[in-house]
Amino acid sequence: MITPERGGRLYADVGSGLRYGEGRLTVRKAWIAASVAVGSALAFVMLLAVGVFLVAGNLVGGVGGGAAKALAKGAVPAAYQDLVQKWGNLCPAINPALLAAQLYQESGFNPKAQSHAAAQGIAQFIPGTWATHGVDGDGDGDRDVWDPNDAIPSAATYDCALAGYVKDVPGNLTENMLASYNAGAYAVIKYQGVPPYKETQNYVKRILSLEKSFAAPVGRVDPSRQAAGAIDYAQKKLGTPYLWGGNGTADQGGRFDCSGLTKAAYESVGITLPRVANDQYNAGPHPARDELLPGDLVFFSDDLTDSRAIRHVGIYVGGGYMIDAPRPGAVIRFDLIDTPDYFGATRVTEDGAKALPTTV
Repeated sequence: MITPERGGRLYADVGSGLRYGEGRLTVRKAWIAASVAVGSALAFVMLLAVGVFLVAGNLVGGVGGGAAKALAKGAVPAAYQDLVQKWGNLCPAINPALLAAQLYQESGFNPKAQSHAAAQGIAQFIPGTWATHGVDGDGDGDRDVWDPNDAIPSAATYDCALAGYVKDVPGNLTENMLASYNAGAYAVIKYQGVPPYKETQNYVKRILSLEKSFAAPVGRVDPSRQAAGAIDYAQKKLGTPYLWGGNGTADQGGRFDCSGLTKAAYESVGITLPRVANDQYNAGPHPARDELLPGDLVFFSDDLTDSRAIRHVGIYVGGGYMIDAPRPGAVIRFDLIDTPDYFGATRVTEDGAKALPTTV
């Protein structure tokens, strides 16, 4: 679907949103000269892919940063960023990235979210828990579970209260707090640590993995071992026509939209990503522009303060270029990434992808 947007430009709905593709380098199959250019470009991409594989083999486990307090750029919607940054430092058991991971897991930062179990608001408090632990975070005289100005401070306060309950339990305080959030403080005290419940163990692992995708890296981000395979998959799709909602299935003629291509590329190396671009952004840590490596996912948005507004994604191949499925009427091709709507990047990790909720 083509939608008229700013200044009469035509933008294309590309799975998770809108993206325009004017002034791009297009890979065409026609004419001998173009074929030679494509062949050279593919050779360049394969060299990059081999290079990133070697880099990954040499650097994984050797350079990465430790825990970070600051939030990654745009990882939390701007309306809530100051709240999460402030209240995420309420006690030693939590940090802003951890609090952001919990909010994303619970509601996808949706202040109107309501579950079938009657959990409410951005932090998904059930009424009984809210009655006991809800706070008036903005000092306006009421405690409103639907108001993020109350709910986010209440989520942090509740985390810290749970940490207080289990502070004498052996092991990692943050892990014990998260386990208490899922299974109750009594279970953590009873088992003197994270209880042997699969659901609880998975919850702790999931939030700690998501935490990395919301934290601003304090050092170099480790390369991905799967990047070379993802690039190889994507470059084999060059020249394939775009299809909105395309997943590359036979009944769709093997066609893709932007996030369908990136999902399929990483699925080819055993990593399952969410379907839409703004959720794929949370599948790992976020390298800076000058630290990009081939295989990183690169994202684009008209709102550079909010990852939920991301509307396009491609696979970085080096040299300032990505492979992407840009819009209806175009083909999968090479495009420059340094445009005004460049939002940021994600280095996909298996644990990061597994941690993402199936629905947000």
